[in-house]
Amino acid sequence: MAVYTEITDDELQAFVSSYDIGKVSSCKGIAEGVENSNYLLQTTSNTYILTLYEKRVLPADLPFFLGLMDHLAARGIACPTPIHDRDGVTLRELAGRPAAIISFLSGLWIRRPRPDNCVRLGEAMAALHKAGQDFGMRRPNNLSLDGWRELLAATGPRADQVQIGLRCELEEEVADLETIWPKSLPSGVIHADLFPDNVFFLDDRLSGLIDFYFACNDFFAYDIAICLNAWCFEPDGSFNVTKARMLLAGYIKARPLSADELGALPILARGAAVRFLLTRLYDLLNHVEGALVRPKDPLEYLQRLRFHRGVRSPAEYGLDELV
Repeated sequence: MAVYTEITDDELQAFVSSYDIGKVSSCKGIAEGVENSNYLLQTTSNTYILTLYEKRVLPADLPFFLGLMDHLAARGIACPTPIHDRDGVTLRELAGRPAAIISFLSGLWIRRPRPDNCVRLGEAMAALHKAGQDFGMRRPNNLSLDGWRELLAATGPRADQVQIGLRCELEEEVADLETIWPKSLPSGVIHADLFPDNVFFLDDRLSGLIDFYFACNDFFAYDIAICLNAWCFEPDGSFNVTKARMLLAGYIKARPLSADELGALPILARGAAVRFLLTRLYDLLNHVEGALVRPKDPLEYLQRLRFHRGVRSPAEYGLDELV
């Protein structure tokens, strides 16, 4: 979450007046994340998140995101839901941007996840995958192979400004992944961005999943690979096999993994590392001056990518008991 677009008091009051949520008490920008402008909106009736969708989010994708949150919540997944205005509309315009008011989800994200947090994450991710199976809309993963190639073209000419040799290493990696990427694995709706800051806990209980604006249809195991990258590396760059084992154990409780899915994890984890390396690199090279957000370090994911390149089987992730 972040703030790129400022809104005036008059604009805000007029926008909120179309909803039955009371009058505005306060509205404060949230300076986290990289994608949209987000505000913590307090009204006389409740607390909400006001989101203005910025340029990277395609307006045509917004019905998918908002509809998915409604669908998942109706099936028991703890996630924010879009608020409907008096005409039943969830997506409107504010300050020249598509905008929506979303319910506020209580909880805190864990800055140093523990193995027990990883178990809860695995359980929740599997439940999400199962709950999304009958969602009627589809959205391709724009940040898979074709998207990486586009990002590489956009960042490659300046990649060596960040680290010498980075452009060549990324070009070779993307070319290799294009030849070995799995063609057929179980698939459906995935979150595609389940980083710790998008998973809320209250005490030891997982209280909800947020930020569905990368959700798409792709391999279920690719969502797991994203989480291996996001949850199972320590600040010193080492891979925590205990966290990985617990994450997979939690997932398998709700949705068993096939041998093909487990076998593909090293390749999928490389792809997930490339995806976040490239998007972080793009954001660093195209940072918006004055935005209330600091670009994240892409080189964290270069280190993780190199780790995954050395993995030859899922057993090296500490998953030998599950294979």
